[in-house]
Amino acid sequence: MNVDAPLGDFGDVLFYSALAVYILAMLLHALEHGLLRHAEPQEAVAVAVPARVAAGGSSDDEPAAVVPDDPARDGEPAGPVTPTGRSPRPASERFGRMGVSLTVLGAALQLSMLVVRGVAAGRPPWGNMYEFVAAVTLVGVVAWLVVLFRRPELRRLGVFVLLPVILLMFLGGTVLYTQAAPVVPALRSYWLAIHVTAAVISSGILLFAGVASVLYLLRSAHDSSGRMAWTSRLPEASVLDRVAYRATAVAFPIWTFAVITGAIWAEAAWGRYWGWDPKETTAFIAWVVYAGYLHARSTAGWRGQKAATVNVVGFAVMSFNLFFVNLVVTGLHSYAGVG
Repeated sequence: MNVDAPLGDFGDVLFYSALAVYILAMLLHALEHGLLRHAEPQEAVAVAVPARVAAGGSSDDEPAAVVPDDPARDGEPAGPVTPTGRSPRPASERFGRMGVSLTVLGAALQLSMLVVRGVAAGRPPWGNMYEFVAAVTLVGVVAWLVVLFRRPELRRLGVFVLLPVILLMFLGGTVLYTQAAPVVPALRSYWLAIHVTAAVISSGILLFAGVASVLYLLRSAHDSSGRMAWTSRLPEASVLDRVAYRATAVAFPIWTFAVITGAIWAEAAWGRYWGWDPKETTAFIAWVVYAGYLHARSTAGWRGQKAATVNVVGFAVMSFNLFFVNLVVTGLHSYAGVG
């Protein structure tokens, strides 16, 4: 199978461009996080707004309707306004919005890189560790952006989501880098597109869930002791716990499908469904840990920090499976370098 080397090189340019954009986006999110004083629930802010009597509520027989004070309607703005009559956004919000815009650009570049690599090599673009890491980090970023669309206050997580993404991409673009090339004969199967795609999607979502659980534990520690002031800028612990749980609940069935299809592919390639290969064993351990987390999270006695700790352990097992098992341990999956 012929490989379009120049097109593959262009894919590498897109990869490093995405990495550079992510670094700039992380810096902007760091500025946003640094400028935030503390994370206040939106409900508390709404309660703090002064109230006034609505028009038509001056009758002695009927109680006046109370509505939040609107400086724009009164013509007495509390602070400086823009030419459109709106108060200017805080600097933290402006930096955060720019960071999100750059993150979207980085994700678009990363997706383009995978498409280009796939076209150049004539196969699904996750046939080696370099491409697999690029795909997993892309899914992790997209998972955060999807959640951010529904929960804008989670923009504060930007720096913490992009940090592991940048580290993984740097490792993938240096230590794990591989030029575009056909896969080995054993991987030339339609199961590559099915099994590895499921592993990519689930691993990326679990990356985001793991970050949320780590931040939940940090925020909970702050709520208990108040010693780590910077964690007060994070969203509420209950919000982080909910986000981690829902992301894991979405990823777990996909990971289950990846384990099952991996066993089916193993039977077709090696004549057995399960051989306790190091990769298979670690994948099964991760499955058990995440199943335990979902069960613990749905059990009243194991909510909160205990359940979040289990989720972090699952994230650690997935990381161990991705790097140590693929790169250090010798097994049937050693030649593949994929999840």
